[in-house]
Amino acid sequence: MATKLFLLLAICILPMLVNARREPFRIIGKVYCDACRAGFETSKCSYVPGARVEIKCYDRETLALKYSIGAVTDSTGTYSILVEDDHQDQLCYANLVSSPIPTCRTVDPRRNKATVILTRGNGVISSLHHANAMGFLQDKAAAGCQELLKKLLKDDE
Repeated sequence: MATKLFLLLAICILPMLVNARREPFRIIGKVYCDACRAGFETSKCSYVPGARVEIKCYDRETLALKYSIGAVTDSTGTYSILVEDDHQDQLCYANLVSSPIPTCRTVDPRRNKATVILTRGNGVISSLHHANAMGFLQDKAAAGCQELLKKLLKDDE
C-alpha cells in the first residue's frame, strides 16, 4: 500500500514541483553563412556576427502568435535569448530575421528556423536549451566548394 501511495504522490506531485521552478529558459544557437550554398555547415562556412534572430511561439490549434522576442548574434555568431515564461503546449521556433553581411543575406529555406521547447511540463529540468544552427546562403559559392562537396560526398559512400 505504501508503495502505491508513494507512486501516486510521485506521479502527481513531481510534475508540479518541476513546473514550480521559475528560472527563465536560455536559448542558445548559432547563425552561419553557407559559403558553398550546400544547405549545411561545412569548413567553408563562417559565423555571422550581428545577425538578427527571434523566437516566436504560436497557439497549437489556431496558430495565432502568442509570444515573440528578438536578439542579435555576438562576434562569434552566437545568440542567447532569455525566455521568462513556460509556453506549455505552444509551438515555438527560433527564426532568422536578417544578416548584416551584404553578400550573405539570402535565408536558406532549409535552415531558416529551429524548433525550441519552452516548457518544463515534459520532464526536462534544464533551463539551458540549444537550438540547431540556422543559415544564410552566400550570393555566389566560394572558390573550392565543388572540391569540398565532392570530398564530403565521397566520404559519405
